[in-house]
Amino acid sequence: MSPADAFYHTVHDHPGGAESLAPRMGMSSAILRNKADPKKDCNKPLLADVDKVMGLTGDYRILQALAHKHGFLLVKAPESCVIETDMTVLEHMASLMMAQGRFAQEIHTALADGGLTDEEMKSIELVGQDFMTEVLEIQQRLRGMVG
Repeated sequence: MSPADAFYHTVHDHPGGAESLAPRMGMSSAILRNKADPKKDCNKPLLADVDKVMGLTGDYRILQALAHKHGFLLVKAPESCVIETDMTVLEHMASLMMAQGRFAQEIHTALADGGLTDEEMKSIELVGQDFMTEVLEIQQRLRGMVG
């Protein structure tokens, strides 16, 4: 997903959509809808808009899309007051195994016809980034248990 598409979905997937978010951002819903529309040439979202939308919605798909676009993995830092336990690590291990399965399935599906398209490769890369992010999440949680 592109950062522009992620901005669009973040705005429109939030309960109440642009009509709910816009007043809290100090703008009209029409302007926010225009900023969120990747096909519009005017009213593009500013960095401050992106930051505000993420802060208000708690939805970080925009940040993840930016990171992935530039070849980075994004892992949210654990809350400083959260105590890591064996169970939280096991929960993340289950998520890792599911992500590994999705990655393997994506590769299997893409190679089933004996070739690989650019679109298939992009999809493999996205699913692979999700898989690697799960690994980093587990490492981070384990690091929180050291000491």
